[in-house]
Amino acid sequence: MLNIAFRLLLTFNATSLLLIVFLVQKSFALGYFFPSYSGLTRLPNIASYLIYLSVPIIFTGLSLRLSSYLGKDEFKKEDIESIGHANNSFLPSYLGYFFVALSVGNWETLWFVYVVLFVFTFLSQALYFSKQKYRKPGEVNIPMAKRINNYTFLERD
Repeated sequence: MLNIAFRLLLTFNATSLLLIVFLVQKSFALGYFFPSYSGLTRLPNIASYLIYLSVPIIFTGLSLRLSSYLGKDEFKKEDIESIGHANNSFLPSYLGYFFVALSVGNWETLWFVYVVLFVFTFLSQALYFSKQKYRKPGEVNIPMAKRINNYTFLERD
């Protein structure tokens, strides 16, 4: 159950760019959503946009904190057959989110597109960036990793 909640949170973090770009493109500042709060209506748009950007950053921090409760696994040198690079696969996805968000014209379309992307992202065998520089399978020795799904693990100290 925790793995599903964790994956939902990671999926939101990954797809929230679509929502943020739509809100910025349409100039929807916080005052648009909360017109009765005069402080928010007087807030410069850029402040609202920075707040929007802070939401996935905060949720990413929350994800890292929650990762300590995920299941544990271990990887030994002899268990690793090959290492693949995932870093180049991120750019097309995020550019896709960006251009889709720019082409969305209204709220109804936004929610439909977002739900479809969210479901596809959640159900995909997602790849996550690793800052570790493993070049050969023999270099990999991870005494403890947290399992996100059967294909993705988070190395924790």
